[in-house]
Amino acid sequence: MTFQDFNFDQKLNEGLDSMGYEKPTPIQQQAVPVILQNKDVIACAQTGTGKTAAYILPVINKMIHADHRHLNTLVIAPTRELAQQIDQQIEGFAYFTGISSIPVYGGGDGATWDVQKRALEQGADIVVATPGRLIALLAAGTTVFDHLQHLILDEADRMLDMGFYDDIIKIVNYLPKQRQTLLFSATMPPKIRALANKILNQPEEINIAIAKPAAGIRQEAFVVYDAQKEKLLSHILKTYTWNSIILFASTKETVKKLDSAFRRSNIPAKAFHSDLEQTEREQILRAFKNKQVNIIIGTDVLSRGIDVEGISMVINWDVPPDPEDYVHRIGRTARAETTGTAITFVNEKDQKRFSGIETLIGSEIPKLPLPEFLGEGPVYNPQVKRKSDFNGRKKRFRKNRNPNAKRSS
Repeated sequence: MTFQDFNFDQKLNEGLDSMGYEKPTPIQQQAVPVILQNKDVIACAQTGTGKTAAYILPVINKMIHADHRHLNTLVIAPTRELAQQIDQQIEGFAYFTGISSIPVYGGGDGATWDVQKRALEQGADIVVATPGRLIALLAAGTTVFDHLQHLILDEADRMLDMGFYDDIIKIVNYLPKQRQTLLFSATMPPKIRALANKILNQPEEINIAIAKPAAGIRQEAFVVYDAQKEKLLSHILKTYTWNSIILFASTKETVKKLDSAFRRSNIPAKAFHSDLEQTEREQILRAFKNKQVNIIIGTDVLSRGIDVEGISMVINWDVPPDPEDYVHRIGRTARAETTGTAITFVNEKDQKRFSGIETLIGSEIPKLPLPEFLGEGPVYNPQVKRKSDFNGRKKRFRKNRNPNAKRSS
């Protein structure tokens, strides 16, 4: 199958040709025809499967043939980086069509606010927005959705994880009830089902099973104590072959600590987190894409908000909370049929979680011996209940116990 089979307008096909698109991915093959039929869609597809093109191409094609031009489509995304990425892709697809888009996100100065407000009032064809900034603009009286025809929620599960449920519902209340709604999510937990039931109308369901890690990714793990991680990382940087690395940590606080540790060791790296100004974050991503910065440190938000080719290594400082986040993290390397390495540090308390990752991907990840200078690490046995687990249960029991209950003698 090729994109010609969708019978897109020639102007849109020219944009696809210029971007090197030839064959649609599975999510594109399934979603595009349904969206062209004006049906609501709930689709489960992970990052890297081509979902942006899956929802935006049929929408652009419909807009080309529309009788009137107005603010036609609203795309809501969880992060500034993803909003910018989507906007850039729209710009490429729509290059020969004359259709315009604008990203709307927080950060920046008053001038940025004014530009975004003016764009909403004057009516770009497509708006790609983060929930917080869009709510603020709507609260300021910028209401221009009278003729909106498409609402698209991208990375819906991530938005709910970030606490945007109420904001999404507020935004939906500003929109026409007669519209096409498309919900794309990497996972499909009950809370996503509940949201879909609330805002979608008899949706067609598309489910692209979570992909196994690419064959080109060499996966490795080291079972370590936390105190050994910093020296192990230094050893990997010196002995492995690499040109660019993403180092993932599960919390912003850990990202900041790693940034400080890199500075002490004179390792050139950049930390990427929400406390930075928007201009700083954009500069870091641009420098990383241009190979001016070779190591970037971030949380799982970065795993879904960055699309950079040529990343040779992903290092997980800790095991991600959700097994599917592991697939997202390591999927940043070995893109476009290249090869890469993914290394995970597994401490005592993360062993059971790491075992869940192996269950999800259907294979065991090799646990490599630590370098001799580090000494022995903990024994890998994810079935053993750790003392910390027992203490946690004991604390919960004390908290929930009825203080008026009589103790047995």
